[in-house]
Amino acid sequence: MSNQTSNLRKQLKQQRKNISSFQQARSENQILSFLIRYPKFQHSNKIGIYLHAFGEIHTKKIIEYCFKMNKLVYLPMICNMNQHLVWVKISQHQFRNKKFSMHHLSMLEPKSSRGFDVSTLDLLIMPLLACDQNGTRMGMGGGYYDRTLASAPHHPYRLGIAHDFQILEQPLLKQKWDQPLDALITPSNHYHFKRQSSQ
Repeated sequence: MSNQTSNLRKQLKQQRKNISSFQQARSENQILSFLIRYPKFQHSNKIGIYLHAFGEIHTKKIIEYCFKMNKLVYLPMICNMNQHLVWVKISQHQFRNKKFSMHHLSMLEPKSSRGFDVSTLDLLIMPLLACDQNGTRMGMGGGYYDRTLASAPHHPYRLGIAHDFQILEQPLLKQKWDQPLDALITPSNHYHFKRQSSQ
């Protein structure tokens, strides 16, 4: 990783961490308001989404809305055998009662012995540290989403959600393994990308 990329990642992590609870709640409401009207979300039944833990856009209200609309909700779990993500379907009861375990990377995971391949999902709502105008996504650095999506290039639809400061004007350095987004929603804007091959 270049020093420039390392410094950018460090800066964005800190900026995300410093967001107030008021601003987080406002941003989540604004993104949910857009999602409700978003055709891809409306027509998707199997929704993959994350549990926020590191200053990402909060997802509690989005998940509750999915349950309200009778959508199936899937959360990521790290497969220790290959360091890919698998997707575990959860119930509203499980979510509300916080029946999760803590992974050593400090993220909550659903308690399950098995999960589904990412290609099972219709829509994948993804966290990120940064995204550029071409849909190149910078994650936390573990490469879990990139490894997982590399084996499912056409499905599901990849939707990033992020704070406004996380969309960058300057292009990110794209690596051959980077998996691009189809679209990005921020509290004040919406971006569509023409997905390029990562090869």
